[in-house]
Amino acid sequence: MIRILLAEDDEAMRAYLSRALENAGFDVAAVDRGTAAVPLLERQRFDLLLSDIVMPEMDGIELAQRCAEISPNTKVMFITGFAAVTLKANREAPQARVLSKPFHLKDLVLEVERLFSDHPLAGNSRPPM
Repeated sequence: MIRILLAEDDEAMRAYLSRALENAGFDVAAVDRGTAAVPLLERQRFDLLLSDIVMPEMDGIELAQRCAEISPNTKVMFITGFAAVTLKANREAPQARVLSKPFHLKDLVLEVERLFSDHPLAGNSRPPM
């Protein structure tokens, strides 16, 4: 099963995204800030870091840089509602995907599935209906 670490400071958005990704068959650990994500990256294996960019204490770009040091095989996808921040993310973390808010949950799930289309469990990410 594909494991996702979600870092999102907005509680409602975090719950909404977690539920949608879990319903799509992903294993999700969710935290409310980048500084809470770092210890999880150090102790556990994640296939994807899905992070808001604008967060208190440690922004998503800094978190992605730490993730690259700690867990270089973890893919990164940013979610943001700020166009200027999207440009900065593309410049500072060019290997990361950026999904701009607002987006439909099915678009998020499709982007995650695309990232792992070559993953051995990718075809099994959705539970049987």
